[in-house]
Parts: sequence; structure tokens; C-alpha cells
Amino acid sequence: MSLIKIFALGGLGENGKNMYCVDVDNQIFILDAGIKYPTSELFGVDEIVPDYKMLLEHLPKIKGFFMTHAHEDHIGALSHILKEINVPVYATNFTMELIKDNLKEEGYDLSTLKLHVINQNSIIKFDHVKVNFFTTTHSIPESVGVAINTQDGSIIYTSDYTFDQSADPRYQTDFRKINEISEKKVLCLMTESLGSGLVLNGSISKELDFTLNEAISNAKGRIVVSLFSSDLLKIQRVIDIAIKHNKKIAIIGRRAQRIVDIAIEMSYLNIPKESLTALRYIDDKNKNDGDDIVALVTGNRHEPFYMLQRMCKKADRLIHISDNDTVIVVASPIPGTEKMAAKTLDILYRTDAKIHVVDKRLLTASHASADEIKMMMNMLKPKYIMPVIGEYRMQYAVMKLAKDMGYQEEDVFLMDNGDGLFFKDGQPVLHKSKYRSGDILIDGSAVGDVNDIVIHDRELLSEDGVLLIIANINPRSKRILGDIEIVTKGFVYVKESEELLQKVKEVFINAADKHLKGKYINWNELKGSVREDINKFLYKETKRSPITIPVIIATEI
Repeated sequence: MSLIKIFALGGLGENGKNMYCVDVDNQIFILDAGIKYPTSELFGVDEIVPDYKMLLEHLPKIKGFFMTHAHEDHIGALSHILKEINVPVYATNFTMELIKDNLKEEGYDLSTLKLHVINQNSIIKFDHVKVNFFTTTHSIPESVGVAINTQDGSIIYTSDYTFDQSADPRYQTDFRKINEISEKKVLCLMTESLGSGLVLNGSISKELDFTLNEAISNAKGRIVVSLFSSDLLKIQRVIDIAIKHNKKIAIIGRRAQRIVDIAIEMSYLNIPKESLTALRYIDDKNKNDGDDIVALVTGNRHEPFYMLQRMCKKADRLIHISDNDTVIVVASPIPGTEKMAAKTLDILYRTDAKIHVVDKRLLTASHASADEIKMMMNMLKPKYIMPVIGEYRMQYAVMKLAKDMGYQEEDVFLMDNGDGLFFKDGQPVLHKSKYRSGDILIDGSAVGDVNDIVIHDRELLSEDGVLLIIANINPRSKRILGDIEIVTKGFVYVKESEELLQKVKEVFINAADKHLKGKYINWNELKGSVREDINKFLYKETKRSPITIPVIIATEI
């Protein structure tokens, strides 16, 4: 009998940053490694990756990363983690191409990495553990679920999935493989939770097609469609409908162009060459406003909204939205972009263009609904269930679904990042906060040097600004030389606050005076004392606390 430990470093109680670890007798299998996008209070942070540092202590035990599909919330952290944890990466061909694209952009030499392409028939053996895969339906091609087969039964990780049977045949779920897996003992099912609160009927896909078809067929002029570049299934739908109406397709967005190029090369996007058109920069002769153009405005996260805003403000180099245009918004806001999405709609409606916002209900079809989660449980018949990929309320909804199907509450494990679910001889024990977990904030290309203190400082800067006080001091005569200069940014308007700033200079002189009377000047203590006294004075006078930076220059004349 074996000891199995399951824990998450990201993805539980949140939307994004998916990273799950399964430890079978000291062999660690890492399932996905994604990013999460920051909310507005994380000033200047570009993305968030799971805190993977605890894995550095277990490097020899790590057998590899097993990637399920090519969305950023499942593969985006790899380019940060592989610098320290260079172990094999297993992914399907399309997913691997996008991983390589990300890694090249980060400056990796791919020949130094162990990148293995798998398919749904691959079986990878590690001692007495076997890992195999089954295809699932999602909004991006070559999505797979992962089965880790142990002596005590299988651990199944579904990742994101639906059972949409009207999907492209190359996206369809392999029910035969799922049934094969279910014939052996399934110890624990790690099922996605994101769509667990949705009760959808089977016509959702047809309803979306009808909505898109109606908007495109009724358009009199140019059509602009906003989409996420990773949602290739919806991009193909828009393209197919546009071609039926004899439209020309233009694809806009740097990141999108790379994903689309890879998808076209691998035949996952079908666009006849004669239907593709390249837009030139707008000038006096060229307006890119032909009636037959369908412009796909695509990108990640906030990019489709940002580009639409630029087009409305006539700041874009390719498209200026006018009252003859039809704009179809197919990108629904993801966490952290809600304000920007709302502002974009507000700006769009000011343009007099015809606006169609596709109902969010029609866009959630790429995640398993309540009935689909029940169906997965029914097919696999797991002994225990661990809801993953979603906020706590979504995990809780999965538990309710399981109870409806006859599971007891103690058979379903609602966990947080860092909790450990241990199976000893097949019997489960939950250990709360067993593993170190958290966020690593990425600002630009820097990993791990943006911490809570930095974010707090940025918050203060955004609220109360900064005050710089610059003085020259002669260390021999222990006198302040010349005038004291004060520079403020985001705190007060200097011309209207001369009296306040004059008092700040007096506070500085009084605070410095105490230190200049001694035998030696302790410069650090002097700066600390000046900062403290000025902060107290400013808060008393203004009820605000700017970041105060004393710049003291030792000057001998």
C-alpha cells in the first residue's frame, strides 16, 4: 500500500493560478502551473504566480509538469518556474507549441529543457505509478485530463472541460477512455468547479451561433468583434459565420497573431487564404472601412477592451470606430478587468455604432455546468471528490452536487491552497495548512522582488504621494548649508502650500539640530528622526501620510 498526498499551491479559493501536486510515495507529479491576473489594488503588478518555493526542497522527487491545456491560467507560470525547477514538461502538441512560444519570449534556450509531447494514448511509467491522459472538450484544442494510476486507485484531474457534443470533432471528449479508466478503481476525482453554479441546457451552443449570425447578417457596414485570443473555438465560429456572409477577416492583436499563426499552421483554425485580409495603417487614402471587413480584435485579459477604447477614441492605427460600424462584444470580463470592461461599454455606446454584447450566459459554455459535473462523477464513480479550479463558493456547489448523488459530506474535501489531503492505505486524512503556499507577484520580468511592503508603498504613493526633503550639511561645522529644498509629487500643490512647506523646513531644522549637537553625526539616525518628526507633523496638519524621503548630502566647503 502507498502514501498519497494531494495539495494545491494555487487554484483553490480563487480564479486562476492553477497548480496541483500529487505525491505518490515520494514521487511528485505537478498538474498545471498557471498565472492569475491582478486586481486593481495591486499597483503595477503584471501577473501573479503560485509560490512554488517549497518545491525547491523536493527537487529530486519531482517527476515533471503535466500540462492539460494552453490557457494562461494553466501554463503561464511555467516560464517563471522552470528557471529553478528544470524538470520534464509533458503536454499535447498544440499546448507544447504555445508553451515554447512563451518560453522563447522569456529568452529560454529550448535545447536546455526537457519538453515531451504526449497524446491521449501516451502512458508514462514511473516505478509502480502510471500516468495516462484522456481528451476533453474545451475552448482551446488538444485539452486533456490526467489520470495518475497508483496501487490504491487512480487520481483523476479533469482540468477545464465540458461535454458539448456540437463542438468541432477534434475538440471532443473521449468517452471510451473515460469509461476504461472508470473500470479500475478511482480513488479521488479532482473536478473543476468554475461552472458548478450554472444549469445550462444543451441548446446553449446553437443560441450563441444564432446570436452571432443575426448580428453579422444585419450589419450594414464594417464589423468589429472582440474576443480572447485563447478562445479558438469561438474565433472559429465567428470566422465560419463571417465567411458564409462573404466577409473578409482581419485579425488584430500582437499576442493573438502568434496564437492564431500556430493554430492555422496546425489546422486548428481554418481560414481560407482568400478570406484573410491585412489592414494597413490609416492615412488620408486608406480608412480600412470596407463594408465586407470583419475585424477580430483579440488579446489576453484587458487587451480586447483596451483596443476597443483606442478605436473609439480614434487613437488606433488600424480602425477608428464610426456610426456605420457594428461592434460585437464576445469577450466577457475576467476577474480584475470588470471596471475596464464596464468603461469600454460606456465609451462604445457614445460612438453611435451598433453595439451587440453577447450574454455572459452564452459564453460560459467552456466550463462544466452542474449537470456535466454530475455526469463526470457518474461515469468515473470516484470514492472521494476534491473540487478544484474555482472560488470557495464554486467548490461548495460541487459538494452539494455530490451530496445530491448520494455522497456523504466526509467524502468531499473542500480545501484551500496549502492544505494536504493524505491517503494512507486508501484512507483519507485532511491536514490544514500543511504546505507553504501564497502568491509571487511579477512586475515586468522580475520574479519575487515585489512583496507586500512594496505593494503597500505603492498604495501609499497612489493615495498620499511623496515628499522629498533635500539638505546639505557640513559634517565638520555641523551646520545646514544653504536653503532646504522640498519636492512633492501627488501630495500638495506647492504654490498653494508654501506656508505648510515652510513649517516642514522648520520641523526638519529642529529634528536635525538634536543630532548636530553631538560629537559625531549618525546619518541613519538623523534621517530616521527627521522622517518621523515630519510624518507626525504632516499627519497632524493634513491628516495624510505621504512617503517622506530625506536626502541629506554631506558637503564640505
